[in-house]
Amino acid sequence: MKRLVLIHGRAQQDKDPGELKRVWIEAWRRGLQKTGLELPLPESRIRLAYYGDTLRDMCDGMSEADAAKIVVRGATTAAGADGMLDMLEEYRQALQIDDAAVEQEQRALEPGRVIEKGPQNWGWVQAVIRLLDRRTTAGAGALLALLVNDVHQYLSNDSIRLRIEDGVADAFDAQDDNIVVSHSLGSLVAYRLMHGLATERGWRVPLLVTLGSPLGVRALRKRLNPIRRPPGLNGWFNARDPRDVVALYPLDATHFPVTPGIVNKSDVDNATDNRHGITGYLDDPAVARVLHDAVQGRNLGEPDDTRVQG
Repeated sequence: MKRLVLIHGRAQQDKDPGELKRVWIEAWRRGLQKTGLELPLPESRIRLAYYGDTLRDMCDGMSEADAAKIVVRGATTAAGADGMLDMLEEYRQALQIDDAAVEQEQRALEPGRVIEKGPQNWGWVQAVIRLLDRRTTAGAGALLALLVNDVHQYLSNDSIRLRIEDGVADAFDAQDDNIVVSHSLGSLVAYRLMHGLATERGWRVPLLVTLGSPLGVRALRKRLNPIRRPPGLNGWFNARDPRDVVALYPLDATHFPVTPGIVNKSDVDNATDNRHGITGYLDDPAVARVLHDAVQGRNLGEPDDTRVQG
């Protein structure tokens, strides 16, 4: 039998898991309706792996307004700090925010003070976050700063990682074909979890869908070396809105080289405020159709799926 495993991203703390599942399902339903389709399986066959309260614990109760402080304070080792700041620096460069703009923003934030250049200081991080907000979408800077912290804590803190992975693993079943839909940080969780447990637990995954994924970011990717396709996985479909600052790159041969390659759709029009929300991905008709076809047993790449590129 088929089951859908949903793995959410960040900012889901204190949410009711049942309500969150309904939000995902209703967005998918809207996407299906755009092509005249209906849900291809009962909702009881859809499992949401909820770990939002663990993410809340990562940030120790701090708000998004404290995002810059979270990045600077979040690492407990020099290597950890370097990893976090490398990731934020890559976003800065890719989004074409130059050093002069950062310095100007720092001077506005700290008038009269000697400007400390580079990502090792709080003022630099805060300046980058503010510039990201103004040049992309509102809240994008804080979103990226907190994502950087989440990634670091998940990859570096064994206790947090095990709490998340234990909960997510419970959504899988070795007796079923597990179609995995992951969003944002959830795509990293899905990738690592499948590498760690798929063979041991006998999981079959006909399709992994990654939505708004940061996996293509070099500073993150190098922490996953060597990059390999997870065991037990048949097809992999990745979708992004090019305006989604989290999903900086497609998961293609340049940014996430695996064999066989990943099918990418990079023209999603995500209507959520920050272009990153899960509902703006699941209600895309091509994304919805890929999931529908997987539940129906059609392999990604068969003729009926060619429309995902449109």
